[in-house]
Amino acid sequence: MEAYKRWVRENKDYVHSLESLANGLTWLLPERFSESEIGPEAVTTVLGIITAINEHIIDTAPAQNITGSVEPYTFPYPLCLSALKDLETLVEVVAQHYYGDDKKWSFLAVTEGTKVLVRLSLFRKSGYKMLLHGGETSNDATYSGQNGSKPDGHYGSSFLSNKNGPNPSNLEGRALSALSKFGDTARMVSDPAQFRRLQHQQAIMASSIPRAERPTLSTILSKRGLPGALFLIGEVLFICRPLIYVLCIRKCGIRSWTPWFLSLATECMSNTILSLVSTSATNRNEHKYHLSALEKDEIKRRKLLFVLYLMRDPFFTKYTRQRLESTEKVLEPIPVIGFLTAKLVELLIGAQTRYTYMSGS
Repeated sequence: MEAYKRWVRENKDYVHSLESLANGLTWLLPERFSESEIGPEAVTTVLGIITAINEHIIDTAPAQNITGSVEPYTFPYPLCLSALKDLETLVEVVAQHYYGDDKKWSFLAVTEGTKVLVRLSLFRKSGYKMLLHGGETSNDATYSGQNGSKPDGHYGSSFLSNKNGPNPSNLEGRALSALSKFGDTARMVSDPAQFRRLQHQQAIMASSIPRAERPTLSTILSKRGLPGALFLIGEVLFICRPLIYVLCIRKCGIRSWTPWFLSLATECMSNTILSLVSTSATNRNEHKYHLSALEKDEIKRRKLLFVLYLMRDPFFTKYTRQRLESTEKVLEPIPVIGFLTAKLVELLIGAQTRYTYMSGS
């Protein structure tokens, strides 16, 4: 197993290319969206789990232990959540095949409930930081240095305001940071021995600096007050939204507008609360709540998820499908474009029949 981990870490670009090719080819499998065909979804699930394992191996490389990091998780939350998401599609197909369209929602409720429990646990373990991509991407201070930046140039979570080192949002700070990185890079390239000595010094510093403590619920409420409480409510609403949606479908049926509107209202409340907390903190400069670059990207990603409501029943059956089919008929006489449009519409209609493809969870 250690040999496989070493190979994956040394050839991560090659591994990513193979995974992308394999996952792309699964969309061309015959009977991909057939109710009776479990095989293609099983292949897709296995490939997805293998991809998640490889990503976990790369993300947990020993070289990523940076000074000032918090204590790492003993449980691989991102790997578990990725595997659950891949497994959920297979669960849906198998349940639909053996138990029918109505009873499959009971199985989906169990899987969504499991994901909610894992995400709430991760939310608590992380010190109540925003979950990135549903918890599949780390939002941990393990990657953050003095200026809160990752080795790849992204910024770690800044739930509490960080005042150490040059400010990356300041022009002077960016210039000083760039000059420092340039000098370090030049020395490491010209003198490999210097690079090894630098690595050794960093290892000594990492062992001597105590790990940062994760904030508790009481700490957040006392230091952040109302903005902190609102943030917690908004994040918990976003985590629980898929489970609420599935339970409502299980009770009211997929053709009912109640699950659609309830899910939309829950997601609107979550996004509105998170936006108000970050915006109001900036305007009033009270209880400063700073979002990192990754967290700002996550807010944008969540807003894009509203597009999926166009693909969910009953809105899709009543409006979106008619638009897609009319567009297909208009473009059908055009060579190549008509063929590609027909294939795209076929894939969209097929994917729409799977809850897990349009769940956004």
